[in-house]
Amino acid sequence: MATHCNYSGIALLGPQLEPTQATIYCTDGIITAIEEDKNTSPHWICPGLCNAHTHLADTLAMDVPRTGSLESLVTPPHGIKHRILNASSESELIRGMTSSLQTMSAAGISSCIDFREGGEKGALQLMQAAEIDAQKNRHACTPIILGRNGGEQLPKSHGAGISSTRDEPHYPEIADEMRRLGKLIAFHAGERDSCDIDSAISCDPDLLVHMTHATPGQIRIVSDRQIPVCICPRSNFILGVTKSAKHPPIQELIDANVPLSLGTDNVMFVQPDLLSELKVLDTVYHIDPIDALLMAVHGSFIHDSSPYISVGNPANFFVVDPTRSNLQFSKDPISSIVRRVTAFDIIDRYFPRK
Repeated sequence: MATHCNYSGIALLGPQLEPTQATIYCTDGIITAIEEDKNTSPHWICPGLCNAHTHLADTLAMDVPRTGSLESLVTPPHGIKHRILNASSESELIRGMTSSLQTMSAAGISSCIDFREGGEKGALQLMQAAEIDAQKNRHACTPIILGRNGGEQLPKSHGAGISSTRDEPHYPEIADEMRRLGKLIAFHAGERDSCDIDSAISCDPDLLVHMTHATPGQIRIVSDRQIPVCICPRSNFILGVTKSAKHPPIQELIDANVPLSLGTDNVMFVQPDLLSELKVLDTVYHIDPIDALLMAVHGSFIHDSSPYISVGNPANFFVVDPTRSNLQFSKDPISSIVRRVTAFDIIDRYFPRK
């Protein structure tokens, strides 16, 4: 028997996130009709967000002191985070990742792209965490698993997530193998300097993460090739790889028409909440709210079909009730979602089941 539901309010429709008073009709998880309706509820309906870069196992390393170099904190295999993960039990790792998936779902995040360490075992642990969450949560956050050290080879993993070409001498072979298997290949690149960007670009990646210190020439190449880039502003500041709004060069990337997405990076330092990340884009980088919100939505293009609220697309959105707070006085839902909305304001979600 088919499952039907409908949601009404000011919906952010299509590729331009056009605020429209409408009712959205869904059947078996697909948007079947959208009808303009001037007498709808005051709710706001926003496309589900995609956290395009996470390290969910780091949940167990939460609140580690932020002292030392980037290498001493997070670089494999001897960074402090790796020592903590290696000393943690499997049950605790799974419980931590499940908890962070639930935290993201509550904040309007329907999917994430996770660089999963730990080889086959690590990838399987995240798959188990996702299964546990899906059993408890009808609208769970779906992790896209980019493994390493063998985790990328598992049939249910989505590809490989390389720390950096400077850390992985076999990155060309791994990239070739992912292409052969029809999987994704992604790299950390340009986090502490620009020296590992060109080598990552040479692999024609599906995703480059950080690009904090990308040069104008590298931005042109990424733009010409339309290589998706995920930026992680809070992580960059916390880990000391930037001290100003010049890095990452977000506005330059936008102006060059680079496909941009937004991520939160290590849970050990940053809560996996894109609503908070959006506020940094607004406050520190002064990014236009529509550009910022599109970045938080567009990560879905890396692993899936269109994330927009459009007829024929999977139903993938969350509902904000502005009447629960002073948001009821907002005349601009997009600006308020970027600048003001928190998980507290979200009253419902409709995320695809993978």
